[in-house]
Amino acid sequence: MVQTMSEYHNPVLLKETIDALVTQHDGIYIDVTYGGGGHSREILKNLGANGHLIVFDQDGEAEGNIVEDDRMTFIKSNFRHLYKFWKWLDIDKVDGVFADLGVSSHQFDADYRGFSYRFDAELDMRMNENMGLSARDILATYTVEQLQNVFSRYGEIRNSKTLAKEIVDNRNKGSYIISTKDLNLILDRLRIGNYNKYFAQVYQALRMEVNDEMAALKEMLESSLRILKPAGRLVVISYHSLEDRMAKRFIKSGNADGTVERDEYGKSLAQMKVGSKIIEPSQEEQRINARSRSAKMRIGIKI
Repeated sequence: MVQTMSEYHNPVLLKETIDALVTQHDGIYIDVTYGGGGHSREILKNLGANGHLIVFDQDGEAEGNIVEDDRMTFIKSNFRHLYKFWKWLDIDKVDGVFADLGVSSHQFDADYRGFSYRFDAELDMRMNENMGLSARDILATYTVEQLQNVFSRYGEIRNSKTLAKEIVDNRNKGSYIISTKDLNLILDRLRIGNYNKYFAQVYQALRMEVNDEMAALKEMLESSLRILKPAGRLVVISYHSLEDRMAKRFIKSGNADGTVERDEYGKSLAQMKVGSKIIEPSQEEQRINARSRSAKMRIGIKI
């Protein structure tokens, strides 16, 4: 099913992205989260005839948004493979790497992929539908301890152990969770606090586990450091605390742990420095684009 850019989402912090990222008119840039192509289109507008943009997206439906422009190369892959494909392309080090870590509006609104609790659909949640375990598989095979860890770590669910045990108990009785409707029936009984927030946190946790999102983000950040030129820019837009914390630590220290390595004289060996203070959408953007309300942009500069 081919989707148009408008069916994905309005790009968040668009002007701010260009201002932070594009410093060389004829430079080489990488957008590791192509999606509907909104940010990429604007990057291309700001590049000259000799500039080039490389884009990544593992979701096959993003291919329907490919821009017809000789200055752009599309790579259908998870951004965790950034370094491998940079080597394969055999190009110079790049002037900037951009990542918008939010799930697109299209993916949430697609009623057949199981990303949203608002639709009755099979629980899939794979960004790349041809790889890995689906959410349905995870709920059918993980132990209580594994599920508790997923809900607690990625969703900060307060009753994660109770929820995990309920899922496994139902499974042991032959009642498997196949669809969003099946999962929602359990969440209805166990939810704590706000309905929408609780459901969103559970679905977020499952999606992050299905797509191994935090490990993929770590690999992408580490790869970006290897392929950026001195003074090259890393621009990351995140939407929840786990991703933002990792981006913040990486930009501060050059590693995902946030530990600044020093030489024997105490001088920092960090290969990246903070490019500016955290940037958030204006009140006007938040008013017209609800998706932007939790967005935070961080900018790193390769030393």
